[in-house]
Amino acid sequence: MSTANEYIESVLDGLRVRNPGELEFHEAVTGVLDSLAPVLEQHPVYRDAAILERVVEPERVVHFRVPWVDDEGKHHVNRGFRVQFNSALGPYKGGLRFHPTVSASIIKFLGFEQIFKNALTGQQIGGGKGGSDFDPHGKSDNEIMRFCQSFMTGLYPFIGSKRDIPAGDIGVGGREIGYMFGQYKRLVGSFESGVLTGKGLGWGGSLIRTEATGYGLVAFTREMLQTRGEDFEGQTVSVSGSGNVAIYSIEKLLSLGAKPVSFSDSSGWVYDSEGVDLDLLKEIKEVRRGRVSDYVKERPSAELHTDSSIWNVPVDVALPCATQHELNGEHARTLIKNGVKAVAEGANMPTDAEGVEVFEASDVLYGPGKAANAGGVAVSALEMQQNSARQSWSREDVADRLDKIMEDIHTQCVEASQKYVGRPDDYVTGSNAAGFVRVAEAMISQGAV
Repeated sequence: MSTANEYIESVLDGLRVRNPGELEFHEAVTGVLDSLAPVLEQHPVYRDAAILERVVEPERVVHFRVPWVDDEGKHHVNRGFRVQFNSALGPYKGGLRFHPTVSASIIKFLGFEQIFKNALTGQQIGGGKGGSDFDPHGKSDNEIMRFCQSFMTGLYPFIGSKRDIPAGDIGVGGREIGYMFGQYKRLVGSFESGVLTGKGLGWGGSLIRTEATGYGLVAFTREMLQTRGEDFEGQTVSVSGSGNVAIYSIEKLLSLGAKPVSFSDSSGWVYDSEGVDLDLLKEIKEVRRGRVSDYVKERPSAELHTDSSIWNVPVDVALPCATQHELNGEHARTLIKNGVKAVAEGANMPTDAEGVEVFEASDVLYGPGKAANAGGVAVSALEMQQNSARQSWSREDVADRLDKIMEDIHTQCVEASQKYVGRPDDYVTGSNAAGFVRVAEAMISQGAV
């Protein structure tokens, strides 16, 4: 019989043949499977049951057209996707992304990662993802509404509170969730509050949902720092992005005594030597829907950069919260040279394969996204619980539950790392192994389905 590594490579070879050109998907699967050799050696039953072959193949892929009409009466057609990847632990759960880069490969990579992220939360949710190559930037509210209604018309036959529960992601916030929920309600003729999460607080949403990914990211990073006798007090932190994850990471960092000094969007990145003015950032991004360059105009201590990397700034902790592949091997080496202690991912796969290798070969604490940014889907699951019970929990109750979930995820990673590689701080192996084992055990229990 071949070794575990040879078996993994044979599965990857088959995946590449069956999914040609889907490079993001290939990278995501490779990143998980390459760390599972010690798991397969200790659990040969997973190989006998073809768990790898089954877990890399989505249970269902939905691809549909989304026609819509702009304010000038011009017709447009976008592509809609939903990948229902694995339901061994519960109904499919994962966000919807509206961005021009969305493709089958992107959605499959995100959906595959979601399987194990959701497993780590300890909630009864499977993995899925969806979205469209629609670009919401520059569109009017009416155009956004018409697009969302058309998108939901294509999606609604495949979702439901016991089947598949989408949420938001890049380009999909409370406004878009509202429009899609309204169309779903119209189409099915009933108020099924659990079909989407990220809803408005007045009609089934949960407190802390907007803040959850950022708050959870900081909580996970805090747990990592504490393994080395440190906390966030007095630490300088670089944050990329300026959406919900970045903004609420910054908010949580400030509450813990840290000094966040950066953020970014597609127009450039800002370094603020005095620390980020959170109120000004929120005003610009959440109220005005402006660009980070507007911040610099009103903040004398801030500098706008468009021709260098945000990761060149010497910091104690780095939190990439923008998008995939924003941090490469060169950036990782620069961060390490400048003395970074910990890096944790608020975005999905923001560090490329070379960057991950650089971090893993160093003494830097590195928290991969499937563990570090699981707070968002964790609170989505808590929203589902509240919807099922027709209850609304207090802010303090949700925040305490989120904090406990992130502590538990960190503990799972440490214990799995110790069990499978003999040390507690390999968070890549730890998160992949812990999530995979939970899914694999459920799949075996449920038979060849």
